[in-house]
Amino acid sequence: MKRISILGSTGSVGTQTLSVINQNKDQFKVESLSCNQNADMLFEQVQKFMPQKIAINSIRSDHPLKIFCKNNNIELIIGNNSSAIMSQFKDIDLVVNSIVGSDGLLSTLNTVNNNIDLALSNKESLVLGGHLIMPIVKKNSSNLIPVDSEHSAIFQCLHGEQESSVKKIILTGSGGPFLNKKINTFHTIKPSEALKHPNWEMGRKISIDSSTMMNKGLELVEAMWLFDKNKEDIEIVIHPESIIHSMVQFVDDSYKAHLGIPDMKIPIQYALSFPERIMSNYGSLNFAEIGKFTFLKPDYLRYPALELLTELVTSGGNRIPIMSMANDLIVDQFLNEKILFTDIPSLLEKTVNEFGDNSSPSAEDLLTLNEQIKLYLV
Repeated sequence: MKRISILGSTGSVGTQTLSVINQNKDQFKVESLSCNQNADMLFEQVQKFMPQKIAINSIRSDHPLKIFCKNNNIELIIGNNSSAIMSQFKDIDLVVNSIVGSDGLLSTLNTVNNNIDLALSNKESLVLGGHLIMPIVKKNSSNLIPVDSEHSAIFQCLHGEQESSVKKIILTGSGGPFLNKKINTFHTIKPSEALKHPNWEMGRKISIDSSTMMNKGLELVEAMWLFDKNKEDIEIVIHPESIIHSMVQFVDDSYKAHLGIPDMKIPIQYALSFPERIMSNYGSLNFAEIGKFTFLKPDYLRYPALELLTELVTSGGNRIPIMSMANDLIVDQFLNEKILFTDIPSLLEKTVNEFGDNSSPSAEDLLTLNEQIKLYLV
């Protein structure tokens, strides 16, 4: 039975991970859980799964979770970076990092440094610190299994293949909720509209990133690190049906495509059970009903954030991490209706221009930069 630690257990991927585990209780045991501040949901999870340890960044002094932990001998860690502290424990078989945004970096670094298998949903870890993480992963005997549907698809397509046989990776994306919306009306877009993804059930932050296709730019960088590829080796294609999750072209010009219904529990379960597969009932594809697949090139007038990020990949330095950290804050401002939807790309570019240089930042540098960007974007 695998011992599982879930970082970010109250978010979208975290709750779906617990759903998968609940359906496979004979396969997995929840050893630890962490979250930012949703103490009520964490309390429900703790009562159901009875982990040995939990961590939360902030909780009120009289919350019943504290009493429950004391009465049931559950270790409770409270304070900033509590998830990063949790990730330092070694009595785990697999860590699921489903923390949202830049805050997930330290937990990823701790996990790979401990040579523990990592199911990585937090793409920002690699976007910010791929140059720090991947050398450790390559040296270790542990596995880094991507949880993002696209990277899970590529990972599975490449499994058993020689690295030299790969010609190109095709990264698919739905195009989000505004694929067919008139561009000259984008300034009227409300957060409630941007949160309505046409195919996927996702968290708030990634839903906004999908609407700008910023997420696809972040996934491009993530794929470059995960699969040791250059930007030129990866093509981004819009696939509105979200059935083909990604593809790989080989040197003999044959292709492998990974298909499935758009349900995050499928790649989550694969990451949990790797290298085995276990039975599920998430649903089958009806190809006759689907009828056809659609593919489009991304329109950079529609997705300026994607254009900016792909251009910055070539520039190097600290610019991609800056854009990712700034995006966390700018998306939050949009969700709180402090800025317009059309302000997102311009604020991203402005922040990169302010802080960007050719340095290769350490983990400490990234934390300092993040604080500077927070002050800049207030």
